[in-house]
Amino acid sequence: MLPSADFPSGFLLALNGRHRHHLAATLMETASPKTPDTESTSRPVESGKLTRTQWRSGIAAWLGWTFDGLDMHLYTLVAAPFVAQLLGNLSTTDDKVRKYSSIIQGAFLLGWAFGGAFFGQIGDRLGRARTLGLTVLTYAVFTGLSFFAHEWWHLLIFRFLAALGIGGEWAVGASLLAETWPRKWRPWLAAVLQSGVNIGVLVAIFCHYLLGKAPERYVFLVGVLPAFLVFWIRRTVPETEEWCAAKANAHHQQPGISDLFKGTVRSTTLWIVAVCGLSLTAHWAFMFWQLQHVRNLPEVLAWSDQQRHQLVDAAMFLVIGSSIAGNFFAGWMTKLIGYRTALLIMFSLYFVSMFGAYAVPRDHRALLGFFPLIGFSQGAFAIFTMYLPPLFPTLLRTTGAGFCYNIGRIVAGFGTVFFGYFSKLGDHRPALLYASFLFLPAALISLLLPKCRN
Repeated sequence: MLPSADFPSGFLLALNGRHRHHLAATLMETASPKTPDTESTSRPVESGKLTRTQWRSGIAAWLGWTFDGLDMHLYTLVAAPFVAQLLGNLSTTDDKVRKYSSIIQGAFLLGWAFGGAFFGQIGDRLGRARTLGLTVLTYAVFTGLSFFAHEWWHLLIFRFLAALGIGGEWAVGASLLAETWPRKWRPWLAAVLQSGVNIGVLVAIFCHYLLGKAPERYVFLVGVLPAFLVFWIRRTVPETEEWCAAKANAHHQQPGISDLFKGTVRSTTLWIVAVCGLSLTAHWAFMFWQLQHVRNLPEVLAWSDQQRHQLVDAAMFLVIGSSIAGNFFAGWMTKLIGYRTALLIMFSLYFVSMFGAYAVPRDHRALLGFFPLIGFSQGAFAIFTMYLPPLFPTLLRTTGAGFCYNIGRIVAGFGTVFFGYFSKLGDHRPALLYASFLFLPAALISLLLPKCRN
């Protein structure tokens, strides 16, 4: 591990006075950071009672992530029937439904990636709290507007724009907590934040169940609710001291995305992009295609629409409910063996469980038995939450975390469409099986990521 930036800045301060200290701080926070393990001199208190500001920051980030989960999964619950309706009331097994529903999901993942980079830059320039409010407002408004889609490409545009906010909120919320809460809390914060996403998905499932007899488009109106959170964030959540201090010391020298590919930060960027690209492609192939696969199983096609509706809800509930336990298991492993080894184990478990589910044809009962283990494996993504932001210097933190994590969604977006072409009519098992193998290189590359204190 490279030495911490605290040592050289303190050394220069002692020897050369206040002016040289400011110069050193400026250099560290701009184009050529010395280490991916940088910690601010205004580091959060590591012990004692949590302050009211820390609690407010934590609640704001958790609610942002919870509504993230709500808005991101509303579409996956209604994708096949809603797209079939937009295409002229086709059957959900029609090849056009498979094609256009996957294209819409691909556009959503692309928007997520671009939003991570775009709002990451805004978060480093304007502050964490301000940007958090902007991201929540963006995904709430455009999820609600999906109600008004009457062509498949209308829905594509609205989902793309909603995803900009969802992608941005991940990096901003994670950076907000990394800069305000003690380091010792990070693995558990990661589990709590990721569980917020899971709870948001469970709320989406519940709303889908309540609106079971309503047209599919009505479920998107639920996505407007997060907009009300913005007013509370702007009133009660201040900017972090670490960001304010770094901004003052930088003297308007703001690093950009290109600085992610300079100096020692470059290798960190490339390895994280590789791991995220591989793992997120496999993960989103599962999250999207498994519902379509269950809905179109031979024995399920003979069911009523209401019965299929309930089966989809049950499948998603098993996956998301068990993933909450996986988040805390991943947090415990991180405290025990470190971030990198924990990622290796969780990705390996994801491969084994997904391969077991789709290696041979299985009916809906057998698949429902595999879903809790697959969901448990998704705790891998909780690890990224508190692991990635501290790897980058303060004024490059939301840009770095947002770009590197969410750029993987560009690959995942194309991967969702790509794996869809392996599907036979109504049978998505081959796509899900092939996607599972991506977790193997992701697990191995995890060991090449930088070390970070936990």
